[in-house]
Amino acid sequence: EVQLVESGGGLVQPGGSLRLSCAASGFTFDGSAMSWVRQAPGKGLEWVSFITFNGGSTRTAPSVRGRFTISRDNAKNTLYLQMDRLKPEDTAVYFCARPTGAFDSDRAADYDYWGQGTQVTVSS
Repeated sequence: EVQLVESGGGLVQPGGSLRLSCAASGFTFDGSAMSWVRQAPGKGLEWVSFITFNGGSTRTAPSVRGRFTISRDNAKNTLYLQMDRLKPEDTAVYFCARPTGAFDSDRAADYDYWGQGTQVTVSS
């Protein structure tokens, strides 16, 4: 059974930091590219960041570039998202997902495995 379990979300003040984790099981994690995708209240999916199977290459959306860093530990089957200098507009449910199409897709159909999501709220 495929499982992606996110953790690390919460309430943080603007300018603060959070580190999200995504524990993977049930598929070949170290052979899979992975992404973080988010959904803000009342809005559609937004691709956030992508990492290749071995961590050798990453891509990050312009809206978070320079503030968010994706990484992975294949020995631990875990994906991470370090989020710094958080802004209120970063408030969303954050999902880890395995992409099957374009690395920067906002379409749910372009991902085959999803976690349950973790809420990030940036507010003073």
